Amino acid sequence: MHLTQHTDYALRVLIYLAANADRLVTIAEVSERFDISRSHLMKIANHLVRDGFVEGLRGKGGGLRLAHAPEAINIGAVVRNMERGMALVECFGTGSQCLLTPDCRLKGVLGRALEAFLQTLDGVTLAELIDKPQREVLHVLRRGT
Repeated sequence: MHLTQHTDYALRVLIYLAANADRLVTIAEVSERFDISRSHLMKIANHLVRDGFVEGLRGKGGGLRLAHAPEAINIGAVVRNMERGMALVECFGTGSQCLLTPDCRLKGVLGRALEAFLQTLDGVTLAELIDKPQREVLHVLRRGT
């Protein structure tokens, strides 16, 4: 299984927001911290807001924060929402041209592997991904506070 960069960055944003839950975080801050394009992060943040994982506050003094407690954000749900398609091979999608598709056993094996992968992620919350050393690395004190 290979997660897209979009999903990888979304998970990083969520982890960063969880580590800085005491304040609003800007796209610029996350961009600088992880060395990720601002425009790319803006698309990811909009996706996270649209899917209800993050709240976005516009305007001066605005920023991002988690929409729910880290314990309530399921990593499997995040991955399912961020990944556009989970087709591991051609035959998972529509219009397969593979001549083995009607009787292929590989599709079933790969389907079970994908399900096991997602079940593992379903058993993990965002809170479990943040430990004290990670919080210390990612927690940024605002200037003047």
